[in-house]
Amino acid sequence: MSNELKIEELQIGTGKAAIKGALITTLYRGWLEDGTEFDSSYARGKPFQCVIGTRRVIQGWDQGLMGMKVGGKRKLWVPAHLGYGERQMAAIPPNSNLIFEIELLEVLTRDD
Repeated sequence: MSNELKIEELQIGTGKAAIKGALITTLYRGWLEDGTEFDSSYARGKPFQCVIGTRRVIQGWDQGLMGMKVGGKRKLWVPAHLGYGERQMAAIPPNSNLIFEIELLEVLTRDD
């Protein structure tokens, strides 16, 4: 994997775009490079919410979801330094590159 974040549009959304400070609701799966799934909101049966662009999630998400529109689906290849870096995080070993498939369900901003 390169040292840069890679973004692939799997489906272009037509709704509101994710902007810095927005509360987003997503469904996602995350894998290690060897294909081991380490997390899935689908498996939990519950969407994941976070505020984007404010360092409350990994930098790969903060950078990789900006501008994504509701209804869209993206695949992100997140190099370790934009993920958890040297930290062990549950089933994620230190210095792991991560792969996510993320579906954007909702974007809420202060205007809503």
